[in-house]
Amino acid sequence: MTSKTQILQSAEFNPRIKRYLLIYGMLISIITIVGIVLLPIYFIIAPIIINKYFNRLSAELTTRALRFEKGILFHVERTIPLDKIQDLTFKEGPLLKFFGLSILKVETAGGSGQGQADLTLIGITDASDFRSKVLDQRDKVTDNQYQSSTSETDESTLAVLKEIRDSLQSIDHKMDSK
Repeated sequence: MTSKTQILQSAEFNPRIKRYLLIYGMLISIITIVGIVLLPIYFIIAPIIINKYFNRLSAELTTRALRFEKGILFHVERTIPLDKIQDLTFKEGPLLKFFGLSILKVETAGGSGQGQADLTLIGITDASDFRSKVLDQRDKVTDNQYQSSTSETDESTLAVLKEIRDSLQSIDHKMDSK
């Protein structure tokens, strides 16, 4: 990160996400016929994988972006500029409510297909506070960009208008002399 970018808030993830992922995987396995046979192996391997996954989870709000990191076999690190974030939505299903968790979906301008999130954060502790801080910082960033681009646009527009005025005066002067 550059010296201008500082971390405003680091998200903490609820440890209940481990149990949620274990039971969610079990329910998916039960739905499939092959999965029922593999359940004993799942209950041996899944806790190890889920613990490693949980230890790799991190999310940070900086002055300019939202950074997220996860993964075991496939390490994923995403940085989404705040000015690209369109919406942050919550999702709670019956299983998530049972564990006291929620999903925070980040949607960006020009991101993935319609209705799909660019980033999904499961189990952030105090997710509503994190969401409001991200939205507040996004508003600050976009307001600053709008103000700076407006002043630059005003100056460049004024210069172009002066050139047009001078050209029109020159044309008017030439027409008067004929």
